[in-house]
Amino acid sequence: MCSKTGETVYERNPETLLAPASVTKLFSCAAALIAVGPDTTAETAVYQRGARVNGTLRGDLILVAAGDLTFGGRAKDGKTVFKDKDHSYANSGLGECELTDTDPCAALNNLAKQVKEAGITQVDGEIIIDDRMFVRTRGTGSGPDAVSPIIVNDNVVDILIAPGAKPGDPAKITTRPESAFYQIDSLVTTGEEKSSSSVHLVPVGVNQFAVRGKIPVDSKPLLRIYPIEDPTPFARALFIEALRRNGVKPSAAVLRQALTILPAKDAYATMTKVASFTSPPFQEAITVTLKVSHNLYASALPCLVAASKGHDTVEAGLREQRKILEKLGVDVSQVSFGGGAGGAPADHVTAKATVQLLQGMAKRPEWDVYKAGLPILGVDGTLSDVVGEMSPARGKVSAKTGTLVWFDAANERVLLKSKALAGTMTTKSGTPLHFAMYVNNVALPLGAGAGREAMVMGKLCEILYDAGP
Repeated sequence: MCSKTGETVYERNPETLLAPASVTKLFSCAAALIAVGPDTTAETAVYQRGARVNGTLRGDLILVAAGDLTFGGRAKDGKTVFKDKDHSYANSGLGECELTDTDPCAALNNLAKQVKEAGITQVDGEIIIDDRMFVRTRGTGSGPDAVSPIIVNDNVVDILIAPGAKPGDPAKITTRPESAFYQIDSLVTTGEEKSSSSVHLVPVGVNQFAVRGKIPVDSKPLLRIYPIEDPTPFARALFIEALRRNGVKPSAAVLRQALTILPAKDAYATMTKVASFTSPPFQEAITVTLKVSHNLYASALPCLVAASKGHDTVEAGLREQRKILEKLGVDVSQVSFGGGAGGAPADHVTAKATVQLLQGMAKRPEWDVYKAGLPILGVDGTLSDVVGEMSPARGKVSAKTGTLVWFDAANERVLLKSKALAGTMTTKSGTPLHFAMYVNNVALPLGAGAGREAMVMGKLCEILYDAGP
């Protein structure tokens, strides 16, 4: 559709409900930007409960989670950074994922340093995480899916596996963040040159896992992740360790649950705040969500929308999202959502509703931020490698990708549930377009991934760019 005139250039089955996969994030990110505000920041605060005597706190430190999605873990030189192939997809078989060159515990270290500077050198009580901002839920996409108001390192342990010096040597295993909270049993050997990699994780017990397999001697380090089932004790353990690193001695044990009851929510007004960490503007988390298709962040967005309206459940957030979409001019009878990321069975939209969303957002003050967050064809994010450097459409298309596949065990093949692309572009002739393309339920041969279909979507963008009005 021409974004200037509203004229439909081409349509086929525009009102058929189809699974959009991660194009769902266009809707959840739009609603969150409007409800929360692109420039809004979140403050994670630490309060003391009890009296201080000569540097010793005879009471508890309470960290109040504020729904900060990145929580300092993506900050480098004052900027929020990402890799095109995000670590949250490291177990998904979607290619070589990478770690950002950042400190996942940066916010916790910052808070711990402030606690020390406030004059507290010892804590005789408990270290507690207040995670009551919204009710915890599960995400609807691959990767970490424990959605909580407290998120540290995307609620995962990163496991980097590098080959030894020669075949037969044990591989070198490093983890991030390092912590006594979890136990890892590694037995990965170095294979012959040009042999195949085969590395897998085996859950053993609560916060215990094993790494097994082989990695070729000439291989680049492989990245895998261990998703944390319960983010709150994970964050608590990392905060205790951060306090110790920064000269504060808490008596609380890393591996024990906090036993102290939380105060009433309104009690913080009368308690002493000893530290606080302010997030980057909310728009930066939205950019990461859209660029790398971050399922955990997207799953948390309806919860943040709910919290902005005084509610605390994902269901309430989705109802608020519906109201926002309706005001944008979206025919809400043509959308169905069970979450914010795109992997819920209920997630279905029409191409028409998607274009209506883009038209509505283009009239909003958040449009520039929203559009800038979209992957750019052939440049970054999930569209970084779907066209070549010489593609005429490279850099001319900003769009959200979507991929959802299931394994058909009966026929030993892959069912491409959804391949999707929706966004905005300007054609070679200068016509601005909003577009949405959905393909559902295509059987693929065993071993075929969604990469080839991504290339097809890139080719369609090239055709639209060259032949568009």
